[in-house]
Amino acid sequence: MNELVYLKNEQALTDSLMVAEMFKKRHDIVLRAIENKIVNDSTQNCGRCFFKTKYKDAKGEWRKKYLMNRDGFTFIAMGFTGKEADTWKWKYIDAFNKMEKVVMEKQTAVWLETRQQGKLIRKGETDVIQKLVEYAREQGSGHADMLYMTYTKLANKMAGITTRDSATNSQLNELSTMERIIAKVVIDEMAQGIHYKQIYKDCKERMETVKAWTAMEGIGA
Repeated sequence: MNELVYLKNEQALTDSLMVAEMFKKRHDIVLRAIENKIVNDSTQNCGRCFFKTKYKDAKGEWRKKYLMNRDGFTFIAMGFTGKEADTWKWKYIDAFNKMEKVVMEKQTAVWLETRQQGKLIRKGETDVIQKLVEYAREQGSGHADMLYMTYTKLANKMAGITTRDSATNSQLNELSTMERIIAKVVIDEMAQGIHYKQIYKDCKERMETVKAWTAMEGIGA
Protein backbone atom coordinates (compact mmCIF):
# COMPACT_ATOMS: atom_id res chain seq x y z
CA MET A 1 0.00 0.00 0.00
CA ASN A 2 1.52 3.32 -1.05
CA GLU A 3 -1.26 5.78 -0.12
CA LEU A 4 -0.56 8.27 2.64
CA VAL A 5 -4.10 7.84 3.95
CA TYR A 6 -6.38 4.91 3.27
CA LEU A 7 -9.81 3.65 4.19
CA LYS A 8 -10.22 0.91 6.79
CA ASN A 9 -13.50 0.09 8.55
CA GLU A 10 -14.91 3.33 7.14
CA GLN A 11 -12.19 5.42 8.80
CA ALA A 12 -9.49 7.54 7.18
CA LEU A 13 -6.23 6.16 8.58
CA THR A 14 -2.49 6.13 8.12
CA ASP A 15 0.05 4.01 9.98
CA SER A 16 3.31 4.29 11.88
CA LEU A 17 5.30 2.52 9.15
CA MET A 18 4.13 4.95 6.47
CA VAL A 19 4.73 7.96 8.73
CA ALA A 20 8.24 6.76 9.53
CA GLU A 21 9.01 6.34 5.83
CA MET A 22 7.63 9.69 4.73
CA PHE A 23 9.22 11.68 7.55
CA LYS A 24 12.50 9.72 7.26
CA LYS A 25 12.36 8.46 10.84
CA ARG A 26 13.31 5.05 12.17
CA HIS A 27 10.15 3.04 12.76
CA ASP A 28 11.14 2.14 16.32
CA ILE A 29 11.41 5.86 17.14
CA VAL A 30 7.89 6.50 15.83
CA LEU A 31 6.60 3.48 17.77
CA ARG A 32 8.22 4.78 20.94
CA ALA A 33 6.69 8.23 20.43
CA ILE A 34 3.23 6.70 20.01
CA GLU A 35 3.54 4.43 23.01
CA ASN A 36 4.83 7.28 25.17
CA LYS A 37 1.73 9.27 24.23
CA ILE A 38 -0.53 6.33 25.10
CA VAL A 39 1.17 5.63 28.45
CA ASN A 40 1.21 9.28 29.54
CA ASP A 41 -2.31 10.12 28.37
CA SER A 42 -4.37 10.66 31.53
CA THR A 43 -7.46 11.52 29.45
CA GLN A 44 -7.33 8.18 27.57
CA ASN A 45 -8.09 10.01 24.34
CA CYS A 46 -5.17 8.24 22.66
CA GLY A 47 -7.16 5.02 22.81
CA ARG A 48 -9.41 6.52 20.12
CA CYS A 49 -6.46 7.68 18.00
CA PHE A 50 -4.05 4.74 17.82
CA PHE A 51 -4.79 1.11 17.03
CA LYS A 52 -2.12 -1.56 17.51
CA THR A 53 -1.71 -4.06 14.68
CA LYS A 54 1.09 -5.93 12.90
CA TYR A 55 2.70 -6.46 9.51
CA LYS A 56 5.18 -8.83 7.90
CA ASP A 57 8.65 -7.43 7.27
CA ALA A 58 10.96 -8.27 4.36
CA LYS A 59 12.05 -11.45 6.16
CA GLY A 60 8.46 -12.61 6.55
CA GLU A 61 8.48 -11.96 10.29
CA TRP A 62 5.59 -10.30 12.11
CA ARG A 63 6.32 -6.81 13.45
CA LYS A 64 4.31 -4.31 15.43
CA LYS A 65 2.86 -1.13 13.98
CA TYR A 66 0.08 1.32 14.81
CA LEU A 67 -2.80 2.58 12.73
CA MET A 68 -3.77 6.18 13.48
CA ASN A 69 -6.55 8.55 12.55
CA ARG A 70 -6.17 12.27 11.81
CA ASP A 71 -5.98 13.19 15.51
CA GLY A 72 -3.36 10.54 16.18
CA PHE A 73 -1.28 11.65 13.23
CA THR A 74 -1.52 15.31 14.32
CA PHE A 75 -0.47 14.38 17.85
CA ILE A 76 2.65 12.59 16.59
CA ALA A 77 3.53 14.93 13.72
CA MET A 78 3.63 17.93 16.04
CA GLY A 79 7.01 16.64 17.16
CA PHE A 80 8.44 16.61 13.64
CA THR A 81 10.14 19.88 12.69
CA GLY A 82 11.88 21.33 9.67
CA LYS A 83 10.89 22.48 6.19
CA GLU A 84 10.64 18.99 4.71
CA ALA A 85 8.56 17.79 7.67
CA ASP A 86 6.18 20.72 7.18
CA THR A 87 5.81 19.77 3.51
CA TRP A 88 4.77 16.24 4.47
CA LYS A 89 2.39 17.54 7.12
CA TRP A 90 0.53 19.50 4.45
CA LYS A 91 0.47 16.46 2.16
CA TYR A 92 -1.05 14.42 4.97
CA ILE A 93 -3.61 17.11 5.75
CA ASP A 94 -4.66 17.10 2.09
CA ALA A 95 -4.80 13.28 2.03
CA PHE A 96 -6.94 13.13 5.18
CA ASN A 97 -9.28 15.80 3.77
CA LYS A 98 -9.76 13.82 0.56
CA MET A 99 -10.32 10.50 2.28
CA GLU A 100 -12.74 11.97 4.80
CA LYS A 101 -14.67 13.43 1.86
CA VAL A 102 -14.97 9.90 0.48
CA VAL A 103 -16.26 8.65 3.85
CA MET A 104 -18.96 11.33 3.81
CA GLU A 105 -19.88 10.70 0.17
CA LYS A 106 -20.27 6.97 0.80
CA GLN A 107 -23.17 7.75 3.12
CA THR A 108 -25.17 9.47 0.39
CA ALA A 109 -27.81 7.88 -1.83
CA VAL A 110 -26.05 9.23 -4.93
CA TRP A 111 -22.80 7.39 -4.12
CA LEU A 112 -24.63 4.15 -3.34
CA GLU A 113 -26.58 4.34 -6.61
CA THR A 114 -23.43 5.08 -8.60
CA ARG A 115 -21.64 2.18 -6.88
CA GLN A 116 -24.48 -0.19 -7.73
CA GLN A 117 -24.53 0.90 -11.37
CA GLY A 118 -20.77 0.50 -11.43
CA LYS A 119 -21.08 -3.12 -10.30
CA LEU A 120 -23.28 -3.89 -13.29
CA ILE A 121 -20.85 -2.23 -15.69
CA ARG A 122 -17.96 -4.08 -14.04
CA LYS A 123 -19.83 -7.37 -14.47
CA GLY A 124 -20.23 -6.66 -18.19
CA GLU A 125 -16.53 -5.85 -18.52
CA THR A 126 -15.55 -9.00 -16.61
CA ASP A 127 -17.66 -11.14 -18.95
CA VAL A 128 -15.82 -9.61 -21.90
CA ILE A 129 -12.42 -10.17 -20.27
CA GLN A 130 -13.36 -13.81 -19.75
CA LYS A 131 -13.77 -14.11 -23.51
CA LEU A 132 -10.45 -12.29 -23.99
CA VAL A 133 -8.72 -14.81 -21.70
CA GLU A 134 -9.78 -17.68 -23.96
CA TYR A 135 -8.88 -15.63 -27.02
CA ALA A 136 -5.40 -14.95 -25.62
CA ARG A 137 -4.86 -18.63 -24.82
CA GLU A 138 -5.68 -19.51 -28.40
CA GLN A 139 -3.01 -17.02 -29.46
CA GLY A 140 -0.42 -18.73 -27.29
CA SER A 141 -0.58 -16.78 -24.01
CA GLY A 142 0.68 -18.75 -21.03
CA HIS A 143 -0.56 -16.20 -18.50
CA ALA A 144 -3.98 -15.31 -19.88
CA ASP A 145 -5.62 -15.44 -16.44
CA MET A 146 -3.55 -12.38 -15.47
CA LEU A 147 -5.58 -10.29 -17.90
CA TYR A 148 -8.30 -9.76 -15.26
CA MET A 149 -5.80 -8.06 -12.96
CA THR A 150 -4.04 -6.28 -15.83
CA TYR A 151 -7.21 -4.60 -17.07
CA THR A 152 -8.45 -3.85 -13.55
CA LYS A 153 -5.22 -2.03 -12.76
CA LEU A 154 -5.40 -0.13 -16.03
CA ALA A 155 -8.98 1.05 -15.44
CA ASN A 156 -8.24 2.01 -11.83
CA LYS A 157 -5.13 3.93 -12.83
CA MET A 158 -7.01 5.84 -15.51
CA ALA A 159 -9.74 6.72 -12.99
CA GLY A 160 -7.13 7.79 -10.42
CA ILE A 161 -8.12 5.26 -7.76
CA THR A 162 -6.70 2.21 -6.00
CA THR A 163 -10.01 0.62 -4.97
CA ARG A 164 -13.68 1.32 -5.70
CA ASP A 165 -14.53 1.62 -2.02
CA SER A 166 -12.13 4.54 -1.57
CA ALA A 167 -13.34 6.40 -4.67
CA THR A 168 -15.44 9.54 -4.85
CA ASN A 169 -18.66 9.62 -6.83
CA SER A 170 -16.97 11.35 -9.78
CA GLN A 171 -14.14 8.78 -9.74
CA LEU A 172 -16.66 5.95 -9.79
CA ASN A 173 -18.30 7.52 -12.84
CA GLU A 174 -14.92 7.87 -14.54
CA LEU A 175 -14.08 4.26 -13.71
CA SER A 176 -17.32 3.10 -15.32
CA THR A 177 -16.44 5.08 -18.43
CA MET A 178 -13.05 3.36 -18.61
CA GLU A 179 -14.61 -0.07 -18.14
CA ARG A 180 -17.11 0.59 -20.92
CA ILE A 181 -14.22 1.56 -23.21
CA ILE A 182 -12.36 -1.65 -22.36
CA ALA A 183 -15.40 -3.81 -23.07
CA LYS A 184 -16.10 -2.13 -26.42
CA VAL A 185 -12.49 -2.12 -27.68
CA VAL A 186 -11.94 -5.74 -26.66
CA ILE A 187 -15.13 -6.99 -28.33
CA ASP A 188 -14.54 -4.97 -31.52
CA GLU A 189 -10.90 -5.96 -31.90
CA MET A 190 -11.36 -9.64 -31.08
CA ALA A 191 -13.89 -9.69 -33.92
CA GLN A 192 -11.16 -8.32 -36.19
CA GLY A 193 -8.65 -10.94 -35.06
CA ILE A 194 -6.24 -8.40 -33.56
CA HIS A 195 -3.56 -9.82 -31.27
CA TYR A 196 -4.46 -9.69 -27.57
CA LYS A 197 -1.35 -7.64 -26.70
CA GLN A 198 -2.28 -5.03 -29.28
CA ILE A 199 -5.81 -4.94 -27.90
CA TYR A 200 -4.41 -3.87 -24.52
CA LYS A 201 -2.36 -1.10 -26.14
CA ASP A 202 -5.40 0.10 -28.09
CA CYS A 203 -7.56 0.11 -24.93
CA LYS A 204 -4.98 2.20 -23.13
CA GLU A 205 -4.66 4.64 -26.03
CA ARG A 206 -8.45 5.04 -26.31
CA MET A 207 -8.77 5.67 -22.59
CA GLU A 208 -5.96 8.23 -22.60
CA THR A 209 -7.67 10.01 -25.50
CA VAL A 210 -10.99 10.13 -23.63
CA LYS A 211 -9.26 11.44 -20.50
CA ALA A 212 -7.60 14.18 -22.56
CA TRP A 213 -10.93 15.18 -24.10
CA THR A 214 -12.58 15.25 -20.69
CA ALA A 215 -9.79 17.40 -19.29
CA MET A 216 -10.12 19.86 -22.19
CA GLU A 217 -13.89 20.06 -21.68
CA GLY A 218 -13.31 20.77 -17.98
CA ILE A 219 -10.95 23.63 -18.84
CA GLY A 220 -13.43 25.11 -21.30
CA ALA A 221 -16.39 24.81 -18.94
